[in-house]
Parts: sequence; C-alpha cells; structure tokens
Amino acid sequence: MLFISFHTFLTKLNQKPMSVIDSVQEKLHLKEFKYFVYIAVIFVSILLISNVASSKIVSLWLFDFDGGTLLFPLSYIFGDILTEVYGYKRVRKVIWIGFAMNVLMALVFMGVIALPEVAEGGNGEAFKAVLGLTPRIVLASVLAYSVGEFSNSYVLAKMKVWMNGKMLWARTIGSTLIGEGFDTAIFVTIAFYGVLPNDLLVAIIISNYIFKVGIEVLFTPVTYAIVGFLKRNEGVDVYDRDTNFNPFKLN
Repeated sequence: MLFISFHTFLTKLNQKPMSVIDSVQEKLHLKEFKYFVYIAVIFVSILLISNVASSKIVSLWLFDFDGGTLLFPLSYIFGDILTEVYGYKRVRKVIWIGFAMNVLMALVFMGVIALPEVAEGGNGEAFKAVLGLTPRIVLASVLAYSVGEFSNSYVLAKMKVWMNGKMLWARTIGSTLIGEGFDTAIFVTIAFYGVLPNDLLVAIIISNYIFKVGIEVLFTPVTYAIVGFLKRNEGVDVYDRDTNFNPFKLN
C-alpha cells in the first residue's frame, strides 16, 4: 500500500512540470494581444494598396519597377515583425486573410467594370485603366504573395530557433532575400511575360528585388525598435520549435 502511494506521488510529481508547460502554452494561445490586430491590419492594407499601385510601371533613378514596389517591401517588414514576436502559427492566419482580401478586391473591381455604365459621368474608362485588373494580374499577385510570404515567415521562424533568438538583423534580411526573391520573380514573370520586352522584364525583376531588399536593410533599426516594443509590452516572444509549418493547417 505504501509502495502504491509513493508510486502515485512520483507519477504526479513527474507530470507536474508538463502540466505547467501545457498551462502556459494554453494561456499564450488564448492571450489577447493589444497590438497584434493593428500590425495585422497594417500588413493587409499595405498588400492591397501595393497591388493597386502595381498597375503602373515607373522609372526612378536607375530603377524600373511597378508602382507597388514603393510600398510593398513594408509588407515583408511587418511580416517579419509578426513572425518574430507572435510566431508562425498566428502569421499563417494573417497571410491567408491577406490572400482572401486580395482575391475579394480583384473580384469586386472586375465585377464593377463588367456592370453597365451610366450614359454620362460614369468614369468607366478611367476606372478600368487604373483598376482593371486582369485575371492574369490577379493570378500573378496571389501566387507571388502566397509563396513569398510563407517562405519569408518560414525562414525567419526557423532561423530564430537555430540562432536561439540572436541576430535579428540576420533573420529579417535572410528571410527577405528568400521571400522577396520568390515574390518578385513569380509576380513579374506571370504578370508581364509576353506583354513587356524580355530585357525590360529582366530589368524590372532585378530592380524590384534590389529595391525591396534594400528597403529591408534600411529599415532594420525601425524593425528592431518595433519588435522590442512589442515584446516588452505584449509579454510574448514565440519560438516555433514544435510548430507544424504546413501553410494549409489553420488550427
């Protein structure tokens, strides 16, 4: 009887640390963060604005790129911030929300263009010229966004574990090199291949990539400041050690 009681005591003692860990993880999962929604909304908004602006090809200094490139790099910066602070699992949901809103925006624009126009003052041609997203542009956008953002978040989360949370600059820049590489190549190729001359196509890919990565490097001090602020005020710093990185697993 004494042996059974002692064995029961040891069993409960051994299970206690695991229960504490489970409790902490559950509280972290249920915790409502003060700033998460704001960062997520900024992330999605930047994505949508950039996609609208990308319909114009601009020339600035030695670079030729689509207009959305002026703002789009910030989406990767905020993607880095979300992954670094809140973890891949939460960012995965935000990425899919961005995907859904991107598709919704494109469908609304195409639907409005397809509707009959009033006889005078409908601005149909102007609306179509600016917001007339073709299915090809939509496909390019959603594919490039999905592959690029998931690659960026995955690489940053993995590097954080490998580096034990040190050298944030290496993670943000390293993940951007991968994510922006996929994003730029996929979007420009699908959207403009056969529409623009091949030499201009290559120039846009190179210019976009250099510009986007350069913005990431330039904004590194800002990224450090925001990450530090969020970690202190949210009381969270997630490491994706046991995370399932399947992009389609939302639970």
